[in-house]
Amino acid sequence: MAVQRLHVEKRFSEIAISGNLVHLAGQLASDLSLDIQGQTRQTLDIIERFLADAGTDKNHIMSVTIFLKDIEQDYAGMNEIWDAWCSDIQALPRTCVEAKMYRPDVLVEMTVVAVKPE
Repeated sequence: MAVQRLHVEKRFSEIAISGNLVHLAGQLASDLSLDIQGQTRQTLDIIERFLADAGTDKNHIMSVTIFLKDIEQDYAGMNEIWDAWCSDIQALPRTCVEAKMYRPDVLVEMTVVAVKPE
């Protein structure tokens, strides 16, 4: 089965699709001066746009991995935005871990696996 890649850059692509399976690369906010809530909101907005580009939406997410720079400091703020974003769908499978980010101003990054609706 062929793999289709969207939003391809030199080092990576943002989206990989094979059959009805969609993988998003790690997504993060474009404005890294924002607090955890702002970065989480922007990250989820970007995820929604990329899912739409792949022909799917958040209702078809299979799993999300969330990386937080400081889980003690940012978990509650991230969850406040996450809970509002997920309020209209069934709870999504997710993993949330603390991770050293590639830049000190990155507070949250998320990877997503979804399916395309039949």
